[in-house]
Amino acid sequence: MARDIDRKLRLTAALLGTVARKDLAAAFRRVNANTSFDIGRADKWLQGRAQPRERQVYEDWAKVLELDRSGQWIADCDIDSFLDEICVRHGRDRNVLSRDIEVFSGRVNGQNAALSLAGTFVCYSHAWSPYFQGRLIRGELTIANSSTPNRLHAFYTEVLPTGLLELKGMINIGKRATQGSVGEDSSGVPTLTFCLFPASPPASVLGGLMFGTTLIGPDAQPSVTRIAMVRLPAANARLRSTAAYLPAQASIAGDLGEFGLRVRDAAAADRLLSEFLAVGVNGFDQVSVPAYRALADLFDRIWLSDLS
Repeated sequence: MARDIDRKLRLTAALLGTVARKDLAAAFRRVNANTSFDIGRADKWLQGRAQPRERQVYEDWAKVLELDRSGQWIADCDIDSFLDEICVRHGRDRNVLSRDIEVFSGRVNGQNAALSLAGTFVCYSHAWSPYFQGRLIRGELTIANSSTPNRLHAFYTEVLPTGLLELKGMINIGKRATQGSVGEDSSGVPTLTFCLFPASPPASVLGGLMFGTTLIGPDAQPSVTRIAMVRLPAANARLRSTAAYLPAQASIAGDLGEFGLRVRDAAAADRLLSEFLAVGVNGFDQVSVPAYRALADLFDRIWLSDLS
């Protein structure tokens, strides 16, 4: 009889960065278009109520994980051996991946990470204004809990040359994305809209895309940028008094240090943030899961270290 199939599947989902069962099924279809792995049966497998009976499912599984192991080994090994094998093969931290299995378990059981998002985030994105092309801009996002499940209050600010920009709105926690909009009270029209990766505890970083129009310039141009939001240990009043536009070639890791986040490996943080914020080509931009997972792994460790 196969062992720990539900936990092995959840570890596989955590490793791949999948956010739903159909994403996991898609990974199996990519290695075998005729795979027997489907969403309906995966639901029972993930809950431990059944196990795959077809040998080919386990062979497909080995290909999904890019392991030099047989499908039979995946079925027979214990959970610790399975975890060790995939961490070595993919260079992942064992403790971080063990934590991520609980995140996927929560998604399977219909839970979410909404409560973990409350706090202050420093936001870095590409400047839209034609007067600051090629520069990064810093914003502050404060998230607070609300009485409505899966909906959180959001307050976004930037210290612009024209004055302090203050926007407020809501963040919605969905199964496939964290989305929200913020705007000015008077207009009722969103000024900025976010589409972010689903958050995972401890939610040290959020990332994705931000949409809107230029605020400083001769024309209101429709614009989009990648954005990385890094959680601070505590709110910092200096965010409301420091100019939003970063100097050219500025170190984001150094900037984070100014606001209270201790980044021990500044070079690694700057490299991963730069890779994440790099724009797409050929008129298309889609932030890759590995780029986001690399940021989450880095800042989760910083966040958890500061708590210990």
